[in-house]
Amino acid sequence: MMGWLSEWWRGGTAAVEPATMRDAARLAQLHGASFAHGWGEGEFESMMSERNTLVHRLRLGRKTIGFAVSRIGADEAEILSIAVDGAYRGRGLSRTLLMTHLGHLAGRGVRTIFLEVEENNQPARRLYDRAGFVVVGRRDRYYKQPNGEQLNALLMRRDLS
Repeated sequence: MMGWLSEWWRGGTAAVEPATMRDAARLAQLHGASFAHGWGEGEFESMMSERNTLVHRLRLGRKTIGFAVSRIGADEAEILSIAVDGAYRGRGLSRTLLMTHLGHLAGRGVRTIFLEVEENNQPARRLYDRAGFVVVGRRDRYYKQPNGEQLNALLMRRDLS
């Protein structure tokens, strides 16, 4: 009995599910808190209305704490963004989100996934390394920071089949 009670007290179990238009404002808030150049609510609404875009939300109890967005083209996809609320990082929830998202992409016939990650973002790189992604390229000075600094991006790939 204590197991379910303590789980309820902490907010419930994590669930990954398709995002809806009602989630756009929260997803924009999470994106803005996670990245130097956040996407707005309208950008999320636009992506969710596209047939070739897959958007999942990560929910803990009734609270949306993360998301993953990918764009599909033929049998390939690119993860455009993935984020988890800073207060919930370090608990393995990003892995749950990523792996579930990849499973849904595979279910849509995607065979190869690409993404770009900031070269110095060690938590994200560990997540992708552990999920089977490998570095296949590098883009110098790809990310521009608000202070004018330019950071390198690594292009990563994972085959699903």
